[in-house]
Amino acid sequence: MLFSRFKTQLPTPEEALEGRPEPAFAVPERHTVLGNPLLGPYPDGLEIADFGLGCFWGAERKFWQTEGVWTTLVGYQGGHTPNPTYEEVCSGHTGHTEAVRVVYDPAVVPYTSLLKLFWESHDPTQGFRQGNDVGTQYRSAIYTHSPAQQKAAEASRDAYRTVLHNSGYTNITTEILPADNTRPFYPAEAYHQQYLSDAKNPGGYCGIGGTGVSCPVGVAKADG
Repeated sequence: MLFSRFKTQLPTPEEALEGRPEPAFAVPERHTVLGNPLLGPYPDGLEIADFGLGCFWGAERKFWQTEGVWTTLVGYQGGHTPNPTYEEVCSGHTGHTEAVRVVYDPAVVPYTSLLKLFWESHDPTQGFRQGNDVGTQYRSAIYTHSPAQQKAAEASRDAYRTVLHNSGYTNITTEILPADNTRPFYPAEAYHQQYLSDAKNPGGYCGIGGTGVSCPVGVAKADG
């Protein structure tokens, strides 16, 4: 099953695994590095952003190292199977991508700055892969939590597409969709959370790498 056609082709809802009504595992209470709650409740004034940019181990580290980020957690998003496991997601039969949820203070780090980090930390033109990591779970994605985020994400994509084209890259394949009840975020297993932290695997595998092309920032206002 791991090498089925669904590694490079998204399943339909009818083809996806059935899943389960409740999570199959527990999630740690607090962030290994930042010390704040993973699942909330979050303090007033903080906002949520969801990104998929390849293997979520290295992707999460990029965000927790950013000033103004209050907590991060990794999980699965954009698929059909409720409460999937890592093995199920990697099979390609759930339709999810590996995602990072970023809880941040917009007074310290605006959403546009997170978008810049997102675009510059991976190659958004590769479809169902990032470097040597191949599969639908490695696709590039932004799941937005407000119309303002959606507008900012689309504007940043359009701006980055221009500079990527000028640098010889093909079209951006990133999906930008609302993080509504049809695309819930399912937290991943405990061992995936802050996987590359000093307390766990500081020298572990990180498949994250950008194009080297700078992304314009501040192309749209993301508050409101």
